[in-house]
Formats: sequence, structure tokens, C-alpha cells
Amino acid sequence: MGPSSTMSSLTADRNTGEAPCARRQGGVPLLGMDSDEITQFLTAMGQKPYRGRQVAAWIYKHRAHSFAEMTDLPASLREELSAAASVGRGEVVSERRSADGSLKLLVQWPDGEAVETVYLPYEGRDSVCVSTQVGCPAACTFCATGLMGFRRNLTPGEILDQVLFAQDIAVREQGEGARITNIVFMGMGEPLFNMSAVVKAARLINKELGISMRNLTVSTVGITPAIRRLARYRFQFTLAISLHAPTQELREQIVPLAKRYPLDDLLMACREYAEVTSRRITFEYVLIDRVNDSVEHARRLAGLIRGQLAHVNLIPLNPCSDIPQFRPPAWDKVLRFQQEVEKGGVRTTLRSPRGQDIEAACGQLRRTLQGSGRKVLRT
Repeated sequence: MGPSSTMSSLTADRNTGEAPCARRQGGVPLLGMDSDEITQFLTAMGQKPYRGRQVAAWIYKHRAHSFAEMTDLPASLREELSAAASVGRGEVVSERRSADGSLKLLVQWPDGEAVETVYLPYEGRDSVCVSTQVGCPAACTFCATGLMGFRRNLTPGEILDQVLFAQDIAVREQGEGARITNIVFMGMGEPLFNMSAVVKAARLINKELGISMRNLTVSTVGITPAIRRLARYRFQFTLAISLHAPTQELREQIVPLAKRYPLDDLLMACREYAEVTSRRITFEYVLIDRVNDSVEHARRLAGLIRGQLAHVNLIPLNPCSDIPQFRPPAWDKVLRFQQEVEKGGVRTTLRSPRGQDIEAACGQLRRTLQGSGRKVLRT
């Protein structure tokens, strides 16, 4: 695929009709192409294939921001590349650190759009929560991102850019040799409304960054047709379904898109997905005080999930000042809910909140430039 065919492949995602804005930076962005595509781009410029491999290594292994940094390339080639292409990197314009060690980044690109990305260090692994859209069209009632509305899709390169910035932080915080090991597509946006970019990004993460597909998690509110399409790829990542309610009526109140994608059909699509991929599905369930946290809700939830290749991830609501009507349940109520679900024959995990003090926890992400200082995190 040469330069012209590469550009023609950067078309609108069929799920939203939104073009990914590939030319914002002046020239073809190489971040988002795999090493073979970058090599083909360079050979179309009259270069030897090894030059393409060099450029790909600079982008994905050395996390270069410009061709000027690629010092083993001839100066003439660097100038030629600068005229025909761009690396495709954005910059971190804000960084906030939580008391628990997580960091929330505001990553911005040349068109002025920005998303929030969260770096999550754990003992034995380093994770990053990446966004897939600017804003979100799902508009879940408890989620701060939904207040933004939807701006545009991210490109595969912009999704990868967030991972590269997180890798910069891992090295900065822990030294050379530290690396991102786990990636969750759970930031801003509905990943399956930008499925072509998410699929390409997952492949790039695996091929170019060497992170196993089994260490990736893709979250969705339950876009049933897209789940069925995704199953055909037979990827080995974890599919996480944002369920949040055990009945259709209640789910429509919490997740408005449930009106388009009914619960019964969603659960059938999940069974089909598990059968095709042999991968256990995670059902995410945000517990909201006096909304979906009763013993009866727990029993109904267990009845829905029991017998599936699945487990339930319980998440006490992370409160947001802009949505004051929703609060997390008392801790004893959370534990009672968990006990009832497990009594019903379904395995659960209880997610520990991370980054609440910097509004980086689940459901809190929203684009903000308040108090931001320009901090470019490069090593």
C-alpha cells in the first residue's frame, strides 16, 4: 500500500459516519500504520525497505515525535519525510497525579481536540485506560463524559498515541525497562461506535508494541450488531459489557442506547461471542445508591448471567460533582449485593476505585483544561 492508497483507506467509520481527520497535521501521519505499511510508504518514495523499518522502530520503540529525532536517517531523507508526512504525535497538555499513584493526562492533537487518558500502576503490571472518541454519544446517565456530547472519532494512531505517552510515564516513573503491560479501552467514547479504528489499534498494539491481545480489554455499552461483527475477528482480548441493570426497563433509564439494543438480544449476542471466541465475557455493573443496588436487583442479575462463560465486575459508582443526584451505595450494601450475586452462582470481582481524587476513575472522565500547564512527557 503506497502513500495514496494509505490515505484512501482512512475513511469514515461506518458506525458513525464521522471521518477520522487524517490530514490535521500536514502530510500523511505514519503513527497508525504498521511497520509493513510504513515500509511500503518509504519504498513508494524510492527508499530501500530497511529505511521503512528504521522509521517504524523510531515511532513505536523509541516513541519519536519528529523526523528530526531519527538521527540514523540521512538529513535529506528526514527533510523529504517532513514534507510528505508527519509522525502523527500529539502532546500532553495537562497531567494530574492521584494519591494512589495513577495519573490522568489530557492528550491534545493539532486540531485542538483532546481526550483524557489514565495511567494506572499496579504491583507487577502497568495499565493504561485509553479513549476512543472525543466525547461520547452513548450519554449514560451517571457518566461525566456523556455531558460533553460527541465530537469525533479518534484514529488508530491517536489511540496508539495515548499508549506511547503512558509508556513514557512508565519509564519516567520506574526507569528503563518498565513497560505498559495492560490496556483497557474504557476511556472517553463508545469503542464499538469506532470499531474499525479500535480493531486496527488492537492489532498495532499487539504487532508493534508486543503486548498480548489477552492483556487488552474492550468495553462497550452493548452495541449488539457490532458485537456480532467483532466476534468474527476471533480476537483473544476481553470483551467487557457495561450492563448496569438486570431489567430492560431499568437499563433504558441508565443506558439510553438500551432502547435500540434490547437486553435479551444483547445477552444472546454475548453468548454467541463467547462460543465463537472461547473467551469469558466481563459484565460491568456500576452500583448506584437506591437505583440498581437492591437485593432483588442482585438476584435478577445472577439469573441473567448464570450459565454463561462470564463473570461480573462490580463497580461502586465514582461520584461526579456535575451529576449530584447519583451516589455510591454504602459499603455494607455493596458487599451484600456481591454476596447475593455469588449466592446465585455467578462469580464476581469488586473493583477498587483508582484516581477518584483527580476525577480519573470510571465514569468521571471529561475533557477539561482547567489548571493545565503545558507538560510534554518525553524521555
